[in-house]
Amino acid sequence: MSIPLNSLVQVVHGNGDFSSKLVSLVDRGPGTLLTKIEGAQPASARAYTSVQVSEDADIELHSDLVYCNHSCDPSVVFDMANLEIRVASDREVKKGDDLTFFYPSTEWDMDQPFQCQCGTKRCLGLIRGARYLDSAVLSQYELNPHIERLLARKAKEESDRVDSAHDST
Repeated sequence: MSIPLNSLVQVVHGNGDFSSKLVSLVDRGPGTLLTKIEGAQPASARAYTSVQVSEDADIELHSDLVYCNHSCDPSVVFDMANLEIRVASDREVKKGDDLTFFYPSTEWDMDQPFQCQCGTKRCLGLIRGARYLDSAVLSQYELNPHIERLLARKAKEESDRVDSAHDST
């Protein structure tokens, strides 16, 4: 039996657009399960509220989890292969902590890019999706399998282009 989401997290509503956030109501150790993702449904189109679950599919969360904001130094990981949210492996979460995840860990090409203002040392600035980030940067994060596959495909295409350019000279 799963623990009800509203006993694990709370939405804190802000005054402006995109100013609400999700905070933890519990303490959890590094890498531990926070919650399963339940009640999600396939998204009819990519949107700022959807989460990418494979190379060609997104879901709408239909829960307070939609208020989990981006950070370049995230506190949780959205594991879309197992439909669960875990605490990032390099930290713990305490009651009252903001719950944030690294959007490019699930998103290849975002519907609505934005200028990150997380204020961390790792802040990457413009967030558009994993497609636009260097693999060395992405290697610092826990990525979903579909993002790993898309990165491998991108690297192969780039290698093939270089090989083709060398062959034509």
